[in-house]
This record gives sequence, C-alpha cells and structure tokens, in this order.
Amino acid sequence: MRGSQSGRCSEVKMNPVLSRIPVKMLGDVLSTRALERIIQDAAQERRIHPAQLDAQALESVLKKEIYRRLQTTMPAQMAKKRVLDVLAEVQRVAAEVGTVDYVPVDLSGLEEGVRRFTLYFDWPESQRLRGVLSMARQEESVGNDVSALLQEGESLIEQMDRRLAEGLVLQGQDLAELQASFERISAVGGREVRRLETLLEQVADAQKQGMLLPGEVERARTISLKLRRQVESSVVQSNPGETTPDPAAEAKIRALELEHMGRRLGDVLAEFGPLISVRPELEAHAAALSDALASGALTEQAVAEWQQSLNDQRSQLREEQLAQLGELESQLSQLPPGEETDKARVMLGLARHTLEEGGLAVSELRDLDLTVQALQSSPGGASETLRQQRELSELERSARAVAGAAEELAPQISQAREALMRGEDVDIDSLYSVLERRMGQAAQEREELNARADHVVQEYDTVRDLAGETIQKLGRLADTLRAQRRLGQLSAQARERYVQTLTEAEALLDEAHAEHQAAQEVTASFGEDALSDLLGIFDLEGTEDSAASDLFEIDANEPEPGSDLLVDEHSQVTAPSETSASDAPANAAESGFNPFAFLPGAAPAEDTSSKAALHAEADDSSPAMSITEPPMTEPEHLPEHAWLITHGQRQAGSPDYTAERLAPLLESAAELGITRLRFEDSDWSWSARRSAAGTWRLARAADAATLELNHGAWLKQD
Repeated sequence: MRGSQSGRCSEVKMNPVLSRIPVKMLGDVLSTRALERIIQDAAQERRIHPAQLDAQALESVLKKEIYRRLQTTMPAQMAKKRVLDVLAEVQRVAAEVGTVDYVPVDLSGLEEGVRRFTLYFDWPESQRLRGVLSMARQEESVGNDVSALLQEGESLIEQMDRRLAEGLVLQGQDLAELQASFERISAVGGREVRRLETLLEQVADAQKQGMLLPGEVERARTISLKLRRQVESSVVQSNPGETTPDPAAEAKIRALELEHMGRRLGDVLAEFGPLISVRPELEAHAAALSDALASGALTEQAVAEWQQSLNDQRSQLREEQLAQLGELESQLSQLPPGEETDKARVMLGLARHTLEEGGLAVSELRDLDLTVQALQSSPGGASETLRQQRELSELERSARAVAGAAEELAPQISQAREALMRGEDVDIDSLYSVLERRMGQAAQEREELNARADHVVQEYDTVRDLAGETIQKLGRLADTLRAQRRLGQLSAQARERYVQTLTEAEALLDEAHAEHQAAQEVTASFGEDALSDLLGIFDLEGTEDSAASDLFEIDANEPEPGSDLLVDEHSQVTAPSETSASDAPANAAESGFNPFAFLPGAAPAEDTSSKAALHAEADDSSPAMSITEPPMTEPEHLPEHAWLITHGQRQAGSPDYTAERLAPLLESAAELGITRLRFEDSDWSWSARRSAAGTWRLARAADAATLELNHGAWLKQD
C-alpha cells in the first residue's frame, strides 16, 4: 500500500513548500497545531494532500479561516496585515519555485541541518536533531512512516535558526562594547592587551561569517574586565607616603564587576536551564543569586562554585535517567506489538540518543513513562489517551517560547495529565485558546517594543553629533536595537534582552537630551552656532607654523595677540613689578585679544584705559597693593606634559606652544563658572581641572586611558 501511495503522489505536480509558509510565518501568533489543522481541513475539503494546495487555494484559506482565527487574538487591522504578508510570500515562492515532484520521504533537509549546526553540537536542539535524523533513517529503512520525525526535525532547524540569529545579535553587541573598551585600555600595553586584540579579531571575523564563538567572547570579557580594573584603579595622595582608594574609581570598578557577573550568571542559567527547571531547590537558589546580583552582593566565586555544583548534579541526573531508560525499555519489550507501541519505541530511541549525546531527557522520559503506563493499563484502547498526551506535550513545548504562557498553563497541563491517567477526557482546545491568547498579547507587545525601538533610533539621529561617552554608548545600543528589530519570532530570552536594551537606551537618550539642552543653553548665551565654534577651537594640529593649526585665526604678518604672555628664554623677561598677574587681562584687552571674540554675539572688547589709569594710580599711592607674580615652579616638580595655569598664564611646567595658547582660554572658562574641561586634538587628549583657589591643572597624553593613568591622581589634587 505504501508503495502504491508513493507512486500516485509522485505523478502529481505540487509545491510542498507552500503549505508550510503559513505555519512558519504565523507560528508566533497561532499554534502550529491550529494552523496545520486548518490546512489539513482545507485539503480534505478539496480531496487532495496538503502539499497539493496551490497559491490560489492557500489564498482562500488565509483570507477566511486563518483571518477569522487571528481576529480572536489581535486587532482586525493587525490580523489583516499579517495575512497579507503571508499571502505575498506564498505568491512569491509560487512564482519563483513553481511546481516540483512530490517526494513523501526526503531526509536531505534534516541532513543539511545537521551539517549546518555541527559547530553547535552541545545545543539541546542540535543533539535532538541528530537523534531525529538517526531514528528517521532507521524507520525509513523498514518502511515505517517518518512524517512526524520530519516535522519535528524541521521544527528543530527553525528553532536553531532563530537561536543563531539571536546569538549573532548578542555577539555583535558584545563585540561593539569590547571594541569600545579596548580603545580605552589599549594604551596599557603588554601581553594581555595583545591577547585581547587577537580575540576581538577572531570574534569580528566570526561575526562576519555568521558564526558564534561564545568561548572567545567570554575570554575577551574576562581580560577586558581585568584591564579596565587596572585603568580605573587610581589612587590619590592623602598624606606623604600614604594612599587612599578613589571612591569614584572603586564604584566604577564594582559596577564593571557586577555587569560581568550578571552575564556569567545568565550564561549559567541558560546552560543548565533544563536541570534547574526540574528541581525546586535549584530554582530557589537561582532566585537567591539573582537577588544578590540586584543588591550588588553577588561574588564571582559564588557563581563559579554554583556552576561546578550544577555540572556535577547534571552528570548525576544523567546517570539516573539512563537507569530509568533501561527500566522503561524492559517494560516496553513486554508489551504486545502495535502502532502505539512502535511510536513508544521511537520515543525511547530519541531519549537514548539525547542521553548518549550528553544531554538530559526530562520531558522525553516523562512522556515515555506515561505512555508505557497507558499501554499497560489498556493495551487496545490507549490510542485516544496517547494522542491527547502528545498534544499536551506539544502545547507545553510551544508555551515555553511565549511570555507568560508557560507559567499560566503549567498547573492546567498538570491537571490534564492527571485526568488522562484516570481515563478521563480533557478539553485541550481550551488550553490552546489560552496559549493563542498569550501569543496574541505577545505579538501586540512586540509591536510596542518595535515602536519604542524606532523612537530611540530616530531620536538618536537628532543628538548623534554631540560628543561624549553617553552618545557613543547610545549609538552602540541603537545599532543593537536595529538588529533586534529585524529578528523574527523572539524566544523568551531574546525578548528579555530586547526589553533590557530598550530600557538602557531610553535612559541614555534622556541623558543625551539633557546634554543637548545644556549645549543649547550655552549656544543661547553666545549666539547662533556658538557651541560648534567653541568646540572648534580645540581642533588643534600642534604646529605653530601651520596656518590650519592656529588656535585662533590670526594674520601671520601681525604681532600675535597675547605674545607678551609667552616665555622665551632668549627674550628679555619683564620684571614682576612692571607686569603683574592682575595686569594680564588688561594687557590682553589692550592688544585686542579676546578668547571668545570669534563667537557670534560676543561682547566687543571693553575700553579699559580708565581702569588701567585707576590701577596705576592705586599702585603709585599704595605700593603694598601691587601683586607680584608667583615664582615659576621647576618643570621637574610636575608630571610630564602637565602645567599649572593661574590668571591666564603658565605658572609651572615646561614651555609649550599649545598650553600657552590654552591658558587665557582657561581663564575665560573660569569666568563662566566652568571647573573641568576635557577635549582632544589630532595628537593629544587633554584634561583641565580648576581648584577652589582658582589654579588650573592642565595635562595631556596620547589618549584618554593614558591620561587617566599618568595624570588622573595629579589632576584631582586640590
């Protein structure tokens, strides 16, 4: 009979791909069982095989039965859009692929799936797929129906495709953060930095090829944390010979450690999820560790010790399951042959293969145990009970991928299984209604998440021109949101990461808007485009004879404004009594020099002749009131590339053209109430801090990380 059926089917032209499109594209809002039943009913009405449904027949099914079913779980407009999307894909595939000879048994798809995911051999889905393929080959060799195995294998491949896509988004986010961190710590140098650079190159290459390297990412995160500890661990001198930790640096280091431990704890929960879910004491311990993480009390040792304990318990449970499998196999061998007994043997083979691959077979052994009990109690009348049992298991698996569904359905599924064991009928359709209601809610929530993501990305584009760590971090999160937005159906873990990314991005967006508002207030104080002009003065090139590198636009043929403030060892030094620190601003004004003169709307230089005369009169009448310039401090008393600036003049530090040009700018910044500046030119990273006494500490280094290492403690001294 099987041969004749295959012969009849092979003569019919059809496209078996079309009938699977609605199942794949609507599987996030309707259960697979419901979709397949609708398609099967439509095929039966036309007295054809489901694979024989053409684009026209599927269009009718989509616009009628499926559209009506969708309206029970979501708004009509949203349901219409989903139906039209599926219909467009059906028509596209029908036009491109056309019709093919229907082949009832084709294992090439499963074989290709096994090859594609060989690298991820430790995934439970990959282990299960290898078992499904092995059992399908065995069943096909003896002429048994393998359609159920093929369907499960295709479902496993879809799950792994989704897991791979979600993993690539997460790996891309990790890579972006690690690369940004590497820019700050690369100046530390040494073997660990080179090792980190190599790991990042490997991960970047894998990302381009669509491959996951979780081990390399974990090692890179660990090394990066170690190096960032080194960079952030700055100390300040409290008394000669004594050091005290910088509280701000300690807090930042602790935040980095907690972030790293949070990722490690998440990895452990994902790896040992099947074990934790079957042992209440492990679930309680997982909750306790999560609470410790939230309170900042979690330690790396606690996570490592629990991971080792879970690994030992998993090995122990696997041995127990192998023993249980042996007992079930013995009981099954004593049952009379039959269709349900054959199905039970397939289940047993899959469970054995999973355990031999190193995985756990919790649900498989439970279902197999219930099947054996049903066959033992009613060998000839267990078909309906076992069919409902399989539907319950499929319902349970589907509910795990829908937010809130597994928790709501768990007690109802447990009660239904107990009723089946008592020989009672259960209303499985009502349970599927709960699942589909949750799926509809999840679809609407996804639309809301996508809308929030679009808003963040659009708003980021309005502030992306601002500089600073907040904008850079927001930019990386915007890239992640774009990638998450493109994902199809989300797993529970991916949805949680989507929400977490959105929450963090929205918080940073608020900060960016605040920074943008502050920048606009500065602009309003000086006129239109003042902010960009103000930032432009820090675009230093570092050479005096280059016209493009001038701090201010000055005609080279004219005397340089403020040149009297520069120190030249070959020039005559003015006596302190003739040029005092308090006279410097006046001299600058007399020469027409105003560090903010280039800003539109800035006030013109004030005529200070009367003030100068008054000051001279005061000096003549009261010599004690004249201010003598503080003596210059020897350069070796300061760190390299560091200066003390007072009243717009260099008071200590080696002579330097750019530092001299910045001195009057710092004085003008002080008049605005600014106490700290950070900026960069093409060669240096700069930082300046103003003490309570009014003295500016100015320092520079090749990059921000080196600047913090070499000058961070010195800049913070008062």
